[in-house]
Amino acid sequence: MATEAAMTEKLTGKARDKALKDLKGWTKVKARDAIEKTFKFKDFNEAFGFMSRVALVAEKMDHHPEWANVYSRVDVILTTHDAGGLSEKDVTLAALMDKWAGKAGKTTKK
Repeated sequence: MATEAAMTEKLTGKARDKALKDLKGWTKVKARDAIEKTFKFKDFNEAFGFMSRVALVAEKMDHHPEWANVYSRVDVILTTHDAGGLSEKDVTLAALMDKWAGKAGKTTKK
């Protein structure tokens, strides 16, 4: 039986365009097949709460973001290392982050 990581495929072509179409505020990372976004919250408590909720789901997905937190700001980069670039896992996690951030705070571009 193949592992989930082995089954994860890199998004390309029309499938990639379609998957990324509905993500708002996410931008391509220069020189990488990755997307990034900065989330801005009211304070550290909201930012850390957001990260905690995402971390629980990311662990269940076995898909972990590259991120950093400074007070009320959370900078996120998503890519699937096992796939060599963006995959459906990134799109799913990005949409979830947008949903939860929308309830807790506002989002901004870097």
